[in-house]
Parts: sequence; C-alpha cells; structure tokens
Amino acid sequence: MRITPVYDTAKQMPPALEELREVRRYGHLLFQLIRRDILTRYKRSVLGVAWTMLNPLGMMIVLTIVFSQLFATTIRAYPVYILACLVGWNFFAQSTAAAMSSLVWGGGLLQRIYIPRTTFALSAIGTGLVNLFLSLVPLMVVMLATNVPLHPVILFLPVPILLLAAFALGIGLILSTLAIYFPDVAEMYQIVLTAWMYLTPIIYPEEILPEKFRPLLHINPMYYLIRLFRLPVYEARLPSWAEFWPGLAWAGGALLLGWLFFTYKSDEFAYRV
Repeated sequence: MRITPVYDTAKQMPPALEELREVRRYGHLLFQLIRRDILTRYKRSVLGVAWTMLNPLGMMIVLTIVFSQLFATTIRAYPVYILACLVGWNFFAQSTAAAMSSLVWGGGLLQRIYIPRTTFALSAIGTGLVNLFLSLVPLMVVMLATNVPLHPVILFLPVPILLLAAFALGIGLILSTLAIYFPDVAEMYQIVLTAWMYLTPIIYPEEILPEKFRPLLHINPMYYLIRLFRLPVYEARLPSWAEFWPGLAWAGGALLLGWLFFTYKSDEFAYRV
C-alpha cells in the first residue's frame, strides 16, 4: 500500500488565521509591551499620567479661545463639543502613528527572535486605549464645569471606542506595511493627519459646510466614528441605526483589509527592516 507523505506546509493555516493564533499564544508578550510603553512614557515625567489628561485639555482650551467667537453662539457648551471628539481623534492619530513607527524602528527584533508581526501594532493600540481612558477624566470634569449633565447613555461610549480601536488597528497595519517598503510614508502621514483633522467636523459644526461639499463627509470614515463618539457624550442620546452602521462598516472593513494585507506581506519584513 502506497502512503502519500504529508508535509507540515500542507497543514499550515492561511497567514491571517495563523497570525491570529500566534497573537493569542503570545498574549503575555503583548501585555508586557503595553506595560513597557506606558512605564517608559511616564517614567521620567514630572507630572506622570497627568500629561495624558492635560494634552487634550490644553488643546481644547486653545481651540476654544480661537474659535469660540465663531461658534460659541451656535454651539452650546463649546468646550465639551470639542473635547468629546478630541479625545477620540488624539487616540486615532497617536496610535496609528505609533503602530507604524514601532514596526519600523523595532523591526530589528524580527531578525533575531520570533514574535507575531502584528504585536507591534496591537501594543500601540493597547497603549493608546489606556491613554484614551485616562483622557476621559478631564472630559468628565469639563462636562461638570460647563453644566453638561452626565446621562446614563454615556455608558454606550465603550462601543464607539471599540469601533475606533478596530479602525485604528486596520489603518495602523496598512501604514506599517507601506512604511516598511516606503519609509517616507511616516513623514507624509503627519501631513495627512493634519489635513484629515480639519476635514472632519471636530472644531466646527458640519452645517457650516456649503451644501455642495457635504457629500464629501460621507467618504470620510472619521466623520462617522467621531460622531458616534460625540452622540452619547454631547447630545446624550444613542445613535440610530443609520448613524451606527457606517461606522461599523468602516471599522470592520479597515480591520479586515489591514489584517489581510499585513499578514500577506509580513514574511518579507525581516529582509527589509
């Protein structure tokens, strides 16, 4: 009887699923990387974690001073209006940039030891989530100071945070892959982030946009995700399905595309970093 040999490669899972399994196996390493990033960031800081709270608060004060004369009459509790979105935007901007830079600068580890490639992006998102939850403290303080009530609907906030984290991870994985092949992507992304922020209704109401430009908002994923962040905090209501599903679709689509693209190319990273 002839026995057909079976090789290990015949049993290998698709790269995307294999990476997911390896991330689960190396969960302890992911936890240590997040812990290291947080401790390193605040180790020599005089104010420590207070910087995470002061950053969005300081930016809110500057933007309020600059734009309050333009929008304060049409937007109630303007500081809350801004800060409710700034904490979400800062998380997205910082975590995607960190995901890209951590793979580029720390990728030398891939040549010496084995670790799941997505660990760098996941640790950047995990660190960003810790900072995001700390940033919610000044948001609550500003809400109380401006007499904006804390409605129970604010308990819905973890849902848009989860969607925003999924979107940030997907974008971070795509950027990390591109940065390995084209190092200038990291510098260009900072310019894109600045333009992207001002194209998203964070410091101004979308109603001020001319009617012919408003359709452009519907191709901006951060418009939907930031709006989901603002609704339970500022408007004290849950999103309707029409407001919710675009953010869900953008988050899920970006995560799936980023994961597949990254894992398909990840075997080449050790030769290019």
